[in-house]
Amino acid sequence: VHTEYSLLDGAARIKDLVEHAKALGMDSLAITDHGNMYGVIEFYKKCTAAGIKPIIGMEAYVAPKTISDKTGMRENAHLILLCKNETGYRNLIKLSSIAFVDGFYYRPRIDYGLLEQYHEGLICLSACLAGDIPQLLLQNRYDEARALAERLKSVFGEDFYIELQNHGIPEQLIVLPRLDQLAKELGIKTVATNDIHYVTKEDAEAQDVLLCVQTGRYVDEENRMRMQTEEFYLKSEQEMLERMYGYEDAVRNTAEVAAKCSVTIEFGKRHLPGFTAPDGMDNETYLRKLCADGMYRRYGEPTKEHWERLEYELGVITRMGFTDYYLIVWDFIHFAKSNNIEVGPGRGSGAASIAAYTMGITDIDPIKYNLLFERFLNPERVSMPDFDVDFCYERRQEVIEYVKRKYGSDHVAQIVTFGTMAAKAAVRDVARVLRVPYQDADRIAKLIPNVLHTTLQSARDTVPELRTLYDTDKTVKKVIDLAMKVEGLPRNTSTHAAGVVISSLPTMELVPLQRNDESITTQFTMTELEELGMLKMDFLGLRTLTVIRDTIDFIKKSGGTPPDFSSCDYDDRRVYDMIGAGDTMGVFQLESSGMTSFMMQMKPSSLEDIIAGISLYRPGPMDQIPRYIEGKQNASSVHYGMELLRPILSTTYGCMVYQEQVMQIVRDLAGYSLGRSDLVRRAMSKKKHDVMEKERQNFIYGIEENGVVTVDGALRRGVSRQAAEQIFDEM
Repeated sequence: VHTEYSLLDGAARIKDLVEHAKALGMDSLAITDHGNMYGVIEFYKKCTAAGIKPIIGMEAYVAPKTISDKTGMRENAHLILLCKNETGYRNLIKLSSIAFVDGFYYRPRIDYGLLEQYHEGLICLSACLAGDIPQLLLQNRYDEARALAERLKSVFGEDFYIELQNHGIPEQLIVLPRLDQLAKELGIKTVATNDIHYVTKEDAEAQDVLLCVQTGRYVDEENRMRMQTEEFYLKSEQEMLERMYGYEDAVRNTAEVAAKCSVTIEFGKRHLPGFTAPDGMDNETYLRKLCADGMYRRYGEPTKEHWERLEYELGVITRMGFTDYYLIVWDFIHFAKSNNIEVGPGRGSGAASIAAYTMGITDIDPIKYNLLFERFLNPERVSMPDFDVDFCYERRQEVIEYVKRKYGSDHVAQIVTFGTMAAKAAVRDVARVLRVPYQDADRIAKLIPNVLHTTLQSARDTVPELRTLYDTDKTVKKVIDLAMKVEGLPRNTSTHAAGVVISSLPTMELVPLQRNDESITTQFTMTELEELGMLKMDFLGLRTLTVIRDTIDFIKKSGGTPPDFSSCDYDDRRVYDMIGAGDTMGVFQLESSGMTSFMMQMKPSSLEDIIAGISLYRPGPMDQIPRYIEGKQNASSVHYGMELLRPILSTTYGCMVYQEQVMQIVRDLAGYSLGRSDLVRRAMSKKKHDVMEKERQNFIYGIEENGVVTVDGALRRGVSRQAAEQIFDEM
């Protein structure tokens, strides 16, 4: 089964494959992408959700000699490997990683020696016509084919099968009886397989177009790589029995193979590396020392409120097992600052932690800006925290190299990301391989709106000119129909701009790796790594920090004294005048034409205004911009609806702008804990309407469990039902 992750070769989307297998009454499905494991996690989750057993595998490329031999141009042989159990899964991860990192030569390759080393827990099938055994038989080299089959049988025993296929290809019909004869002679079972590159027969043309995109050829070219028939789709049991007439035992043996396979992928088990504190201190003591020292450095004379907030946070951090996490982040930021590498002040929900502020992970006072720790680390929802850290664009790699030295280069990897066929690109690619004139393809592509997440379907339905062309021009219809079938498919891999994963075990023990240019990356995406319990860090390269560094250097060279950003206040009137005048070129997050115009309207007079402006300038909150500006310019226009909202909304002139405000509202008006209020915030930010409607009832009426009130609800706290409904609607 070649899914969409057999890049520009497989046109079978995992979602569609699983749905079709379910519709055909199947109880098992395999994934065997070409040389990689990119789709394994998505496949496993989709199959499990649909009640289908996921069989994890790979169609490996086998080098003619060894992976160290990188000469000649010979096409590598194919070989199917399937995981019987968790041991096999780990061995497949190793084989796939070695194939990319050490064996890559045109393709990621293994060799038969590696198979002998990492065979445990794996089932091996002799593969399609591109396998060594079928090729040797076609070349009448029977003794060599027999010797290779005997070698694989000696390695895999009962878990080696001779593979039989029939897609109507002449060479398959020639080799079928020879394969069957060889299997009988050696006492090896046969198994019928179906080489899938698309889901239904109707998708054959789209997959052919995809092949042309990959190889840079045209559909009408005679001598090019192509599928010889239109039989590479997911067939029913009856179709397989008809195709494999005379080899029915091989069809039945597929159930035997499926029964042998049972892999459970464990989600949520953490694989954080350990941190070693200096001077024999335990890590919790060291964390407390760093925070306590930082309290005096940050606040001079900390108040009781400061100490209570810190003690609360440290209790949550240690209880949830994130002591090492904080120390790991502190350590590489400390390295950067000690080596004059510019580091950002902190972005994202991590800025809500006073522990992070006192340690120097962030430079934003969460008390001053009323930031809620539960948004970063919620004691009622176990999930990995996530600090987004900005570094000087030119020196970011130095920090990554430091982390590799600290934890071992085999424990650190960057993260893969996939480039996909977006709407315009899909149209241009399809048009090119169909030899549609460039100007015609350009005309179609330019009618697709330049709006994020625009699809061909939505463009066709909402752009009248495109709809007319589609309905009246056969060529345009064909281009768009085929482009819709390949739109969104992954076309290439690259290295994620920021993501780095650090693990307790060598990364190759846990996830498959690959080489992208000079860096080693995972084959799984960022979200999948988080689900698997891996520690993912964002090392963001920010050009703004590089510009600031260069500016400070210029000031020093000209004899001036540069500002100390760690101690200066945010009250320089000239800065706000500059921004209010629209002089925002190069100012981070304020330089787009829309934001510049908004700042000129707003005339910010404090940092809070700028923070609010950035938060308001996005879909949804944008509706409140006129109200915010009016409130800023005319205090008498500000209305809170009720006094309970005044302390929460006063900094934003009565407008709900921040997710923290939502958390405070449900806490103060309805008696939610901050942990539960964060769950409401998450449901809202992810637009989970069903969860929000359920929360509406909780917000108004409260929650009573076993006769105990756990959430008061707005009515119990003296808020009228009408006011509670109105507030919830606004949230």
